[in-house]
Amino acid sequence: MNYVDPGKVIGSPLNRVDGPKKVTGTAIYTSDHHFDGMLYAVPVRATVAAGMIKTLDTTAAEKMPGVRLVLHSGNIGKLNRPTAKNGMIDERRPPLADNEVRYYGQYVAAVIADTFEQATAAADAIKVTYDAKPFNVKDELEPSKWTADSQRGDVEKAFADAPVKIDETYVTPTETHSVIELHASVVTYENGVFTLYEPSQAVVNHRQVAAAVLGEPTDNIRVVARFIGSGFGSKLWPWAHSFIAAAAAKKLKKPIKLVLTRKMNFESAGHRPVTQQHIKLAATADGKLVCLSHDSINHTSMSDDYGENCGEATPFLYSTPNLRVRSSTAKRNVGTPTSMRGPGAVPGLFALESAVDELAIKLKLDPVQFRIMNEPKVDESSGLPFSSRHMVECLQTGADKFGWSKRTPGIGSMTKNGKILGWGVAGASWIALRMPTEAAVELKSDGTVRVTCATQDIGTGTYTAAAQIVSAEAGVPTDKIEVVLGDTDLPPGPFSGGSAATASVIPAMLQAVREAQQSIIDLAVKTPNSPFASHKPRDLTFKDGKVVAANTTVGAADGGGLPFARVLEMAGKASVKGHGKSEGGFNDPLKKKYSLHSFGAQFAEVSWQPELARLKVERVVTVIDGGRVINMKTASNQIEGAVVMGVGMALFEHTWYDPQNGAAINSNLADYVMATHADAPRIDVSFVEHPDTIFNELGARGLGEIGLAGIAAAITNAVHHATGVRVRKLPVMIEDLLTA
Repeated sequence: MNYVDPGKVIGSPLNRVDGPKKVTGTAIYTSDHHFDGMLYAVPVRATVAAGMIKTLDTTAAEKMPGVRLVLHSGNIGKLNRPTAKNGMIDERRPPLADNEVRYYGQYVAAVIADTFEQATAAADAIKVTYDAKPFNVKDELEPSKWTADSQRGDVEKAFADAPVKIDETYVTPTETHSVIELHASVVTYENGVFTLYEPSQAVVNHRQVAAAVLGEPTDNIRVVARFIGSGFGSKLWPWAHSFIAAAAAKKLKKPIKLVLTRKMNFESAGHRPVTQQHIKLAATADGKLVCLSHDSINHTSMSDDYGENCGEATPFLYSTPNLRVRSSTAKRNVGTPTSMRGPGAVPGLFALESAVDELAIKLKLDPVQFRIMNEPKVDESSGLPFSSRHMVECLQTGADKFGWSKRTPGIGSMTKNGKILGWGVAGASWIALRMPTEAAVELKSDGTVRVTCATQDIGTGTYTAAAQIVSAEAGVPTDKIEVVLGDTDLPPGPFSGGSAATASVIPAMLQAVREAQQSIIDLAVKTPNSPFASHKPRDLTFKDGKVVAANTTVGAADGGGLPFARVLEMAGKASVKGHGKSEGGFNDPLKKKYSLHSFGAQFAEVSWQPELARLKVERVVTVIDGGRVINMKTASNQIEGAVVMGVGMALFEHTWYDPQNGAAINSNLADYVMATHADAPRIDVSFVEHPDTIFNELGARGLGEIGLAGIAAAITNAVHHATGVRVRKLPVMIEDLLTA
């Protein structure tokens, strides 16, 4: 076997190890699962946004061919409302729990039948009448009560005394995760055990919540998510349809498949809420910030309190002696919001980085230089040092690559090929998060390695990163490593959200490899016919997949050591296993010593043709400080995808609710406009690699979210430079630009 150089594995642009399964169609996604006797469930949804169910007539539906069961509040049985200690979930009301309707599309019943077509026809035959009540789906938000998130100094006095200031409100709309793979649940119930096949971004959490809702011990719940067609946060926590499928499976003792339609995804599976952010920013005449106030409101549902945390990055991004960050929510008759890629920081940085740009222009300072001038030395919200921070380098590197020195500040002063150009910049930040993780590694007598962990790969490359981490430590080529993820029968792993998965699995997997290696060394010493039988374990080491000893020729025929497969063969063993465990969490002890974040800079060029009313993002340069990169190809792909998503956020995406009935109007992929290939700019991604070894041994932080942070602001700042129109409410509307 040709063993590998560990130094060349980490960071290499390795192709996805799961790629062949995906391109050949052998990767099994949730709705691909089929079992003998499987039945199909179709929910019945409310057609009012608020009120009470007066009558639910299921008579005709129950008599239709193939119908096995109609579930409703009268017969679904007891489903518990999970508490915070039961795990993470945004919509806590169990499905069909009562007769009150709180949003359009809420499930009021579900039909289970032999075929999907029969279930759909029967669902359409159910007659529901309502005692409708007034509802509110307006985007304009009023605060309920303010929560102080961060504060220092006296903001009001500093703002009043400052010579240069900005006082503006910024708005981001409802955005809906429109992933290609629809939400779905396939559930079996056998011998008292539920197996839930889910496109879950957090199988371990899903099991905990399902156990609480169903009133079962966790040992009776298994959750499987081998492959996921993206989630962007919408599949992070469980949704009501999962429990409908589970309840039906238990009642009928049959496998149940429930796949949401695209319209249902818009109604009952989360979205990024509307945010309304008021920012007051002030500086001295020479450009030093003296105060920053960031108040944000987001909408939430009638039954849940979801906070978007728009001020997540505000307290530490820039240096200022006076700061206040507050948040509030406003109840609306819509489904419960949830995390969407970069929750909090992404909409928050649109507001903050727009305001920073406005203040720089008012000061007649270059926007890049203004940001560098106000770079903090420590996290001023806590007084803690950053574990690693290279934002200035990101700004300087990005400016060089973008050609920022050629920018002329005048509105519409730059042209190319008959188009007006606009250049914009924004800073970026995202939390560095790691979660408690366990992993197991098995070294096998055929020379292969098996690594297992109950995390999951949502399309970001976790299978590949795990293979590289284990390959580098074990010295075994990645094509000899089997990575098994996405099953709660495996050692518990982290959720795939918050850019936490890779950083979380690193220490656990490294520890598991080392424990397995030590077992191989112990075998090499204890096995009678081993050439190392006369050695002490402390005199041996594991290198390049082999047991080796210093200053000896033992195993010279095998290239200077004894391969672990040969050791297992001599010992008559099929394999040895190692187990690893690492700490972390939202209350990570490391947070008491360091401020843990990633940083970046976004540069955008737009072109504007007023005679055609045509606006296009031409190119984006993004520079990321995310610690050490595990796989350069998948990392760049993550940032590139985030940039395109940012184009959609800035120019297109907006879920509209009908004021007449509360329904999401554009709840399909034809009317919910997203960035396409035609809209994608030229993208230049680079990383300033400074391994954050305080955070973990390899120095890697997450990269999923930060690529989206700041993009919308960089684009709208560029739009202002081209047109003179300051866009403070997303998405950019051509009608507003035509007034320029």
